[in-house]
Amino acid sequence: MDYADLPLNLQHAAVSIEDQRFYNHKGVDWYRTTGAFVNMFLGMRNDFGGSTITQQLIKNLTHQDDITVQRKLLEIFQALDLEKRYSKEEIMEWYLNVIYFGEGSYGVYTAAETYFGKTPSELTLSECASIVGITNNPSRYDPFISSENNNKRRIYILDKMYELDYITKAEHDQAVADEPVFVHTETEDEGQTIYSYYAEAVIEDVIQRLMEDRSISRDTAKTMLYSGGYQVYSCFNPRIQNIVDSYYTDYSKLPLHNSASGKQCQSAIVILDPYTGEIQAMAGGTGSKDINFGTNRATQSQRPPGSSIKPIAVYGPAMELGLITQNTRVNDSASIKLSGTGWYPKNSGGGNYGVITIRTALQRSLNTVSAQILDKLTPAVSFQFLKEKLGVTSLDDFDCDYAPLALGQLTNGITVREMAQAYSAFVNDGVFTYSRTFNYVTDSAGNVVLENPARTIQAFKQNVAWNMEDMLFNAVNAGTGTEARLSNMPVGGKTGTTSNDCDRWFVGFTPYYVAAVWTGYDTPEKMSYSGNPAAQIFRLVMADIHRDLAYKAFPTPEVGNPTGIFGDLTPATPKPTETPDASPSASPKAKASATPKPTATPKPTATPKPTPEPEPVDEPAENPPDEDAFLFAVNW
Repeated sequence: MDYADLPLNLQHAAVSIEDQRFYNHKGVDWYRTTGAFVNMFLGMRNDFGGSTITQQLIKNLTHQDDITVQRKLLEIFQALDLEKRYSKEEIMEWYLNVIYFGEGSYGVYTAAETYFGKTPSELTLSECASIVGITNNPSRYDPFISSENNNKRRIYILDKMYELDYITKAEHDQAVADEPVFVHTETEDEGQTIYSYYAEAVIEDVIQRLMEDRSISRDTAKTMLYSGGYQVYSCFNPRIQNIVDSYYTDYSKLPLHNSASGKQCQSAIVILDPYTGEIQAMAGGTGSKDINFGTNRATQSQRPPGSSIKPIAVYGPAMELGLITQNTRVNDSASIKLSGTGWYPKNSGGGNYGVITIRTALQRSLNTVSAQILDKLTPAVSFQFLKEKLGVTSLDDFDCDYAPLALGQLTNGITVREMAQAYSAFVNDGVFTYSRTFNYVTDSAGNVVLENPARTIQAFKQNVAWNMEDMLFNAVNAGTGTEARLSNMPVGGKTGTTSNDCDRWFVGFTPYYVAAVWTGYDTPEKMSYSGNPAAQIFRLVMADIHRDLAYKAFPTPEVGNPTGIFGDLTPATPKPTETPDASPSASPKAKASATPKPTATPKPTATPKPTPEPEPVDEPAENPPDEDAFLFAVNW
């Protein structure tokens, strides 16, 4: 809580019993410290004592409480440095907000509520002395353990406050006579509140921010959040969360079933606003949630994303760097040799389609094409793009390779939250926005102590984002993601299936929201499904969310011509053994001397063309592939 809300009697009680020269020293009380060292050397004991309030604060923040000469010296230097950078008021405020008062109460705000059912500003002088008395030894001076010991300590502190002229004789006598009435407000185990997955994610995010902003330990940050009287203003959307909960808390409503070994199939979902990064809702598991801070599969679990990684690791970055367009043509052949590796994948089902467009390759989720694009992009560029432009932090160094980035077989995997926020850049004109669960945090007086505004990166050019949006819309309408289609709103997205069918993903978006869905078993096991349950869950949840929303269309991109920067491709279709010649009977020497000028060179139409790609259902009638389009592959 804020310094202005801390009663002066509470501060003076702490100074009187813990550090009488607090307002005069510079972090270390050299009189007490010197005496402590003398006692240590004479008694041959590592029992120092002599800690000031500043030194106690450091121990509470760092949890460096081992009793050694080295630790004591480090603490002294840290205390001297702390007092150079902070005022006495700031140190006192921090100290009273983190010190332990027994009964699980960290900070005076929680202690006042626990023992008296009050806020600190409402405490009497007698109550202030009683609470401060607990800190020296909670197991001894806790009034619920021994009211007699607490009462003796209370009177002792009041005597000290009078001795140091913090209170008058009349105030002292009145406070001694005013015996505190304790009201135990401890929460019983029965009926304990079970936090939602969203609430737990908010708590975790605030703790992380406190640790980063104030350079404090996790335990200290947790104590400050729970005991500082903070108010957290979250991004929670009750309407959307209720829709998510209506499915995820009732396992029978989900298109899931137990594994062959009897394990319950799990799922996680994150829904966010791609324009603000605000997470609207989430579920970290299926069925009833009956424990606090178990595994949140939406924010903590990392699972390989399969082909759902292709748009963010391969197609998007390659298009951003000008390596491909939708109409760039590529040879989907089993005989391609990559330039950077001897590895080369097969397509799901094992078939190949010959020369096709990039648009069709993404629609059909062809592994061979993803590998070819990555070969030109390079794994290093893809790896850095994911980390620096799309906020993916769960990558392992071993993931900077072909199979992890082209096919999504990541070493540890990726979280559902990371996938949702990465895809948000496609919807928001190429602007990536870090996801967030809270907007700001205030203290008990309403002062803002943490701000969490949107943080953005221009990951893609606007037209690149529109092209990716368009291709992923096509992947849902005519490709692998048809199970995710909505009747009243356009949907773009990508499915993902991992090795041995252990994970099924769908990451998709509408003009309003992005949603990432994972399905699988906590201990990986083959999923026996005819369709993609993640895409089916996406459709169920998003249909309800968009039921009353006005129709919006995706922007129309400028597709442009193929880039041609890789040069010409010799297709994999066998060539004729010889080229027709104007003088078949002429000798080789005569042919060479009679070579026509460039204008007379046999035209490309004289060379047999590659086999046409089968059923180009994804190509819009008004924008057919250019017959002279550049053919992109990597075996030249």
